[in-house]
Amino acid sequence: MPVLASAFSPSRYFRSIRTEEIAPKVFIIDMFDDEESSWWGIPEFDILARNITVPGVSPLFPQVHCTQDGSICQVTTGEAEINSASTMTALVHSPIFDLTHTYFLVAGIAGISPKMGTLGSVTFARYAVQVALQYEFDAREKPANFSTGYVPQGSYAPDQYPQELYGTEVFEVNDNLRQLAIEMSKTGKLFDNTASQQYCSNYASDPAYSAGAAPPSIVACDTATSDVFWTGNLLAGAFENTTKLFTNGTATYCTTQQEDNGTLEALLRGAITGLVDFSRIIVMRTASDFDRPYYGESAATNLFLMSPGYEISVQNIPAAGVPIVTGIVEEWTSSFEQGIKPANYIGDIFGSLGGTPDFGPGSILEGQFSAPAARRATRALRRRSRPTRNFGIAEGA
Repeated sequence: MPVLASAFSPSRYFRSIRTEEIAPKVFIIDMFDDEESSWWGIPEFDILARNITVPGVSPLFPQVHCTQDGSICQVTTGEAEINSASTMTALVHSPIFDLTHTYFLVAGIAGISPKMGTLGSVTFARYAVQVALQYEFDAREKPANFSTGYVPQGSYAPDQYPQELYGTEVFEVNDNLRQLAIEMSKTGKLFDNTASQQYCSNYASDPAYSAGAAPPSIVACDTATSDVFWTGNLLAGAFENTTKLFTNGTATYCTTQQEDNGTLEALLRGAITGLVDFSRIIVMRTASDFDRPYYGESAATNLFLMSPGYEISVQNIPAAGVPIVTGIVEEWTSSFEQGIKPANYIGDIFGSLGGTPDFGPGSILEGQFSAPAARRATRALRRRSRPTRNFGIAEGA
């Protein structure tokens, strides 16, 4: 007798084959070595007490590190979206861990808009937007009436909502948890240095960039994901608009990084199968560099300059992150074990976990994860996007 697919429970299956069950209260997610080592040797906890080889994670970072009691663990994904998604998928499906009640703290560095913050600032995102998942013209060949060479997929102008969706364009995490994380992080003391202060003072000449010239602070704002490491006013402006467009004007473009949508997609798929709880994710990024130059600086200098904010951005990962990690562990029974109930929508642009997204075209899957339903929905979007006229595209550059 054939076994129905709906009868299979991945969460029960993976729990049944675990040989060593570790159930972390907090899992720290870093992307590369300097982020990873910023947590080592700190007085609050010893993350190197246990070092566990996990099949399928990054070959550059093959071990997951944990405290002796397993309450706090750390994984380093490798950089860019493919690495982050692959590592997190391997982690979520590892029989070594029970992650059903684990809080995940994404803890990495990022670029920042001087409109929103300065070098060393610590940001907490509600939305992660995959801004480069678009059509692209070389700017020298774009239509004359286009403001940028980026056009949302299935659309015919930069300001049109994408008519073809892949599902990873936007993620939204638990804002109630984000607010708690922000309050806990404020008990830490942020690092700053003279070189960073001197460099950031260049942004004071433009009132729009006053935040870029201020001291490091804790900022609630959103993050843009792209494998391409971009710089400059034109691309920063284009992706700022993309962030607003993809979230129906809700998200505030702030930081730039290369991994978060890959990480969140892997966690979302784990949540669909009951292996993780998507309401227990915190996205924290510290600012290492600016996404655009100050007035009088070239975009090339902004990109290739060794940013004076790098050192403090790495230092501020544990400066802000340790109070969050220890706060969750110490207040586990009283506050965190049962979870922090979200008041906002959480999940992807498809509504894969249920509920109705407050961005995009509304729920496509309505929490019913079905391949035929998903294919029908995306086909409908494609049909609506078929061209029937010129759409006012001006020829020439």
